Amino acid sequence: MVSRHTVAALGSAAVMLAAVAACAPADENPPSATATVSATASTECPPGALQTRTPGKLTIGTDNPAYAPWFSDNKPNNGKGFESAVAYQVAERLGYPATSVTWTQVPFNNAIAPGPKAYDFDINQFSITPERKQAVDFSSPYYLVRQTVIATKGSKIAGATTIAALKEAKLGAQVGTTSLQAINELIKPNVQAQVFNSNDDAKKALQNGTVDGLVVDLPTAFYMTAAELDDGVIVGQLPQVGVPEQFGLVLDKDSPLTGCVSKAVDQLRQDGTLAVLEKTWLAGTAGARELS
Repeated sequence: MVSRHTVAALGSAAVMLAAVAACAPADENPPSATATVSATASTECPPGALQTRTPGKLTIGTDNPAYAPWFSDNKPNNGKGFESAVAYQVAERLGYPATSVTWTQVPFNNAIAPGPKAYDFDINQFSITPERKQAVDFSSPYYLVRQTVIATKGSKIAGATTIAALKEAKLGAQVGTTSLQAINELIKPNVQAQVFNSNDDAKKALQNGTVDGLVVDLPTAFYMTAAELDDGVIVGQLPQVGVPEQFGLVLDKDSPLTGCVSKAVDQLRQDGTLAVLEKTWLAGTAGARELS
């Protein structure tokens, strides 16, 4: 595990590398043009002086509990876990050091519901969808995700290799998630999907046999089957249909911060910081078989 300070150091190094890589020959990028662009960017997104809920502070929301590998020890403010690390890197790019970041607990469904928000942005494995965009803003994507079916070794679907083999299964997922949407729209089981308030509730249902399997995102599938479930198994990844599913930071509808937050995420992607954080916190979440 790396500390928040280590992550910040990685991000700083990446920014320096990006700055070097971005330098163009003088005749292609005159100093006057460069100065104008930099001044414009600084004016649009003044570091540490954005229109946040609390001047000089950045309030970030997420659910409770905050699950691994996205967070660690249910402590979003420790900088550990992929999403915690991403959040602090975004904050840093916006001009808010860790000491100026405050976390607030927001249930998953509340975070994407219409109406004023208790956060500046929320990070909690929110897939970007047209339906959600009607109620909230999204940043640029910070992670590409696949939905995955998990079970226990004793489940009747543990050895399934096709979606057709899941048709008679009792499946479940957390309320309001694209995991639940995948059950209803992609698997289309003959038995109505079970809906749970949290992945903890879903996990208990799987353990006591109330459901045959759960649908969760791939990194969560690896963590739950390895660390939280006795005899947990990954049945397989669901096919990717259409545009790849992507996670984005959630902001209030028409938030004045959306453009600046997206720029910060774009910087993290372009300079390689997101790739470093993904390798650090989500390593080992590849190789699950595909369900046909």
